[in-house]
Amino acid sequence: MKVLAVAVLVASSVAVPSQALATPDQPLAVPQQQAAMQADLGLTEQQAKDRLKAESVATKLVPIAQRAAGAAFGGTWYDAARQRLVVGVTSADVADAVRATGADVAVVPATAKQLDQRKAAVDKLAGKAVPAAVSGWAADPRTGSVVVNVQAGKRSQAVNAFVAKLANAKAGAVTVREVAAQAPRTFAAGTVGGDPYYTGNVRCSIGFSVYGGFVSAGHCSPGVGARTWGWDRSNQGFFRGASFPGNDYSWVQIDSGWWTVPVVLGWGQVSDALVRGSWEAPIGTSVCRSGSTTHWHCGTVTGKNETVNYGNGQLFYGATKTNVCAEGGDSGGSFITGDQAQGVTSGGWGNCSSGGETWFQPVNEILSTYGLTLHTA
Repeated sequence: MKVLAVAVLVASSVAVPSQALATPDQPLAVPQQQAAMQADLGLTEQQAKDRLKAESVATKLVPIAQRAAGAAFGGTWYDAARQRLVVGVTSADVADAVRATGADVAVVPATAKQLDQRKAAVDKLAGKAVPAAVSGWAADPRTGSVVVNVQAGKRSQAVNAFVAKLANAKAGAVTVREVAAQAPRTFAAGTVGGDPYYTGNVRCSIGFSVYGGFVSAGHCSPGVGARTWGWDRSNQGFFRGASFPGNDYSWVQIDSGWWTVPVVLGWGQVSDALVRGSWEAPIGTSVCRSGSTTHWHCGTVTGKNETVNYGNGQLFYGATKTNVCAEGGDSGGSFITGDQAQGVTSGGWGNCSSGGETWFQPVNEILSTYGLTLHTA
């Protein structure tokens, strides 16, 4: 397992990658991965198998259904109860064309393009002076509004003034949702034992292998050119790119003597997962995370393109939210659905004893930004 930790792990985003999903004769997840999903999601063995198969079909259907919807496309989400992809449209005229692709249809009040514009307007209006009680905000395709997440019991005059500032014509409808009382934080950690990589006195987790190195979280980097050390404290590589706040991604070019493999560590809890691509999974699908502190945990994708407030003016845009737990030192680690990379761990709240939520940086954005190629099996 130490050898695999050398340079590994994965992520994804909105653009459709060239790598294909697993074919019908390829396993979507090994039996041990299904067992982890059973434990964390409360599924039977057959339910886990059925869910993985249905989610794989739904994920691959997204770009096809989006093309069918055309300019009326209003976003997608996955209905886990019915195991169906749902496509939002602003015009019933395209409903039949979308249904013909195999997806379900829901009429929504705003297109995905309009929602992106409203979310961008809120990001711009908010600035960096965000009240600490505001955990972040995201556009909701089902309601056509930007939802501001406020920590339970912490609504104040400052929060009300902030929401009022956002509620203007450019931002469109803005609503408030009460969320967990704990504030999000990044998941880097001081030096402790484990199977990670190190930057000075900080420990983080490898995300995914790319040709020439690996990707991870931006907040783990002291700066471009900074050195990294591997799990055994030997020289490993250098940060060739990093961005935080705003984004939360980095990439490390590895030294000779290290190599990359298309694998996400299972830590003995599950078999190591092969990475075959980076198709982006819709909201509602299952996702698992690997990190050097809490190892392997699973949950579901609960939101996309969220803005997360880490405090002190540190905002993270374009985040994907999950109900997977994580702890300090897990930062940068892999989020994967089946054999498809989704993203690298950024931060969240809670822990893996009592539960929590974690946001990740979509991996395809990292690949696109730095011109990297994901190492796939």
